[in-house]
Amino acid sequence: MTAEAMFGAGCFWGVEVTFRNVPGVTDVRVGYAGGTTPQPTYEQVCRGDTGHAEVVRVTYDPSEVSYDRLLDTFLEAHDPTQVNRQGPDVGSQYRSVVFVADEAEQGAAEKAVARHQQRFDAPIATQIDDDATFWPAEDYHQQYLVKRGLASCRI
Repeated sequence: MTAEAMFGAGCFWGVEVTFRNVPGVTDVRVGYAGGTTPQPTYEQVCRGDTGHAEVVRVTYDPSEVSYDRLLDTFLEAHDPTQVNRQGPDVGSQYRSVVFVADEAEQGAAEKAVARHQQRFDAPIATQIDDDATFWPAEDYHQQYLVKRGLASCRI
């Protein structure tokens, strides 16, 4: 049995690699979610007028990795105190966001944010939103860094 989780943590390329390296994760797809434009393109999302965030949809085996562990990975993979940006990437498409499917995920996300807040002086800006439609990014974005022989795109 598998489950899915969806996170936005800035540019999706590095976040994809991070989650692919988590034991128990069986697939990661990059895409867009949380906006109003159906089937958005990368160019549309980059303009910042679709409302979508760059996200990863993580498919995982709950018997091997917990949702809590995925939340920890997410909160450790980026700076969740930044509002609508990560490093040089600026815009609402780079916001920190967890899309939750139910009340259990909502509660787990709230507890994870509270737990990780202790590491930061600034407040965590991560949004916790209801599940949204996932629109896969174009094929050339899938495993973008792996295709180029890169391990990360961290600054």
